Amino acid sequence: MKFSFENLDVYQRAVAFNLAVDDLLSREGVSRTLADQFSRAALSIPLNIAEGNGRWHKGDKRQFFWIARGSVFECIPILEVMFVKNIISSQEREWTRAELEVMGKMLTKLAQAHSDNKSPNVSLSPNIS
Repeated sequence: MKFSFENLDVYQRAVAFNLAVDDLLSREGVSRTLADQFSRAALSIPLNIAEGNGRWHKGDKRQFFWIARGSVFECIPILEVMFVKNIISSQEREWTRAELEVMGKMLTKLAQAHSDNKSPNVSLSPNIS
């Protein structure tokens, strides 16, 4: 049996993102603290999508989708630290940032779909909604 959240593109992307994060974290120069925090933030994305889908009320679902989106944002500074420390290349940084941006937008739409107000004033960055 497949759970409904497993059909969501954002969930599938979040799971794939975790595999990519595991690869990045297996590199030399990654501190235990950095690895733990990045791993937790990345894993929080699909976990909160799944938990949100398991909730009955729209408000509960929406809150978990916002939490998943917050975890997307949490990954950005960790990624930047890894880039500054020369753990990842500029191409890896750009691909990862792009993937986080896509998931952030998808989660915004998912949260908005479970809202009575379909267009809250929320954006991923100053230029991205």
